[in-house]
Amino acid sequence: MFDKLMQAQQMAGEIKNRLDNISVSAEVEGGKIKISSTANKRITSVSIDPQFLASADAEELEDLLLTAMNKVLDQADNVHQTEMQAATRNMMGGLGDLFGKQ
Repeated sequence: MFDKLMQAQQMAGEIKNRLDNISVSAEVEGGKIKISSTANKRITSVSIDPQFLASADAEELEDLLLTAMNKVLDQADNVHQTEMQAATRNMMGGLGDLFGKQ
């Protein structure tokens, strides 16, 4: 039983590492603002077109940044959930005998 729990913990670490290496991105205003994130929901880059930045007012820029951040975090969350569901199915298949089922 302890071995199965250790396998589950090891698998969780592997999933986290895999999610750290999956990148998602979102853009708004036709690519004038781009944001990238890992599937673990860590923002890795923000890019703003210099010409757009020079002409945008603060409120517009703030709104667009929020929109782009929410989009990329939604994408990261979708990937994260998909990966976790797949891992859970795999883990439960391996842990089935832990509860007397096979």
